[in-house]
Parts: sequence; structure tokens; C-alpha cells
Amino acid sequence: MIDAAAAAPYGVRVCSASDCEIAIQVLTAAFADDPVFRWLLFGDVPGVDVARLVLPVVEQSAGQGELVVGPDGAGTAVWLRRGAEPPAGDEAPLPDELARPATFTALVDQRYPVGRPHLYLAFLGVVPGVRGRGTGGALLRERLARADADRVPAYLEASSARSRSLYERHGFRTTGAPIVLPDGPRLWPMWREPRP
Repeated sequence: MIDAAAAAPYGVRVCSASDCEIAIQVLTAAFADDPVFRWLLFGDVPGVDVARLVLPVVEQSAGQGELVVGPDGAGTAVWLRRGAEPPAGDEAPLPDELARPATFTALVDQRYPVGRPHLYLAFLGVVPGVRGRGTGGALLRERLARADADRVPAYLEASSARSRSLYERHGFRTTGAPIVLPDGPRLWPMWREPRP
């Protein structure tokens, strides 16, 4: 259950650790056909699913007070507060049977921004059937407005042209060449300076 008292602008609500299941359900639906998740999960591997892959990060986000969902439960944003150093060592462990996440992490970490504290958008998911109706934009606006007020930059890796376009509309800019996963899709590192 989402705490109604934790409501933020745009109807977005901050979740507690007990609310992680809502975000997991949204991300499972949102990323069922995502090319990066299909690559990470080797297509269709029995017993391995999106929920198991995202759970540690969702729990970490909730623990920081940065996990948010839309008022209708159709979208979620999983933010993490990061320091000036790379995140190595403070990530929750991924399931042992997943070999590709280690490769993914190594490639992403090579491009990870260092030197400034920032927000990291680990996941932004909207359930199929609701996409294109402003849910993702509302989730972004809420947290980015607070980041602007606090003068905090933000970082993410976009996994599609569609998501890149959404993030660009909210002030993110691509930072160099894409990250290319071996025999897999690309991700675009994107950085956003706080707006005045």
C-alpha cells in the first residue's frame, strides 16, 4: 500500500520498503519485451525473470526514499542517490546464475560519471497500454523538479530511441558514444545538469 501522506507533486507517490511489490509488478510488465532485459536474461530462461533482476535495486531505492510510483500504479521510477565516486561495492548483489549482469555492469561502469554527487535513474517503467499518456513524464518531472531545487544533476542510460527522446525533452543530453552490449543492444549514457 502506498502512503497517501507521502504524495508529491503531479500525483506521484514515494514508496516505502513495504511497497516494493508495486514497483516490481510495474517493471515486470514494462520490461517484459525490453531488448536490454531480454539480453540480460538470455531471452527466455526458465526460473529467471525481470522481478529477480530488479528487486535489489528497487529495495535500495526504497531504502533511500527515492522509489516513486504514479497515482494509478501504472508507472514507477527507481532513483538512487549517488556520491562522487563510482557505485562499485554499494550495489546489492545480483543472482549468481545470471552471467551477463557482470558484463553489463563492467561496461556501464566504464562510462559512469564520477566527480559529482548526482541522482541515478536506474529504471523508469510504464505498463503496456498506458504508455504515451504522460505517466513517464510525470514521474520524471516530480523528481527532477526537486533535483533542480537542490542543484543536483542526474544520470541514466537510455535503452531505446523512444526513451532517449523522452529524456531529452526533460533536459538530459547524450554523453558520447553508446554502450554496446556484446551481441546485444545499445544503451546511451545521458546526463542532466540542474535547471535554474
